[in-house]
Amino acid sequence: MKLLFDQGTPMPLRRFLHPHEVDTAGEQGWSVLENGNLIAAAEAAGYDAMITTDQNLKYQQNLKGKTMAIVVLKKASWPRIRKAVDHVVSEIESIKRGEYKEITID
Repeated sequence: MKLLFDQGTPMPLRRFLHPHEVDTAGEQGWSVLENGNLIAAAEAAGYDAMITTDQNLKYQQNLKGKTMAIVVLKKASWPRIRKAVDHVVSEIESIKRGEYKEITID
């Protein structure tokens, strides 16, 4: 699976998503793109899913008809995500193209 991390997604999560291909918006030169343009660029580049911590995304963007899945981590804190990393990875790996999923992390 080809995954894109948005700006707030903790980088240490990347090592738990092996063997998937994981890139960041910054690495792609997309750090200045707003959400709508970032989603469009990622879809055009063939990403299967974008991982973000932007909980307002579903209110700011019309996500209907998108080919890329969107996964929202409800917490951006790496120590909290690390404690639930198996659950987070499982949820990411089960996502289908075009699906929107929020992952609650205690």
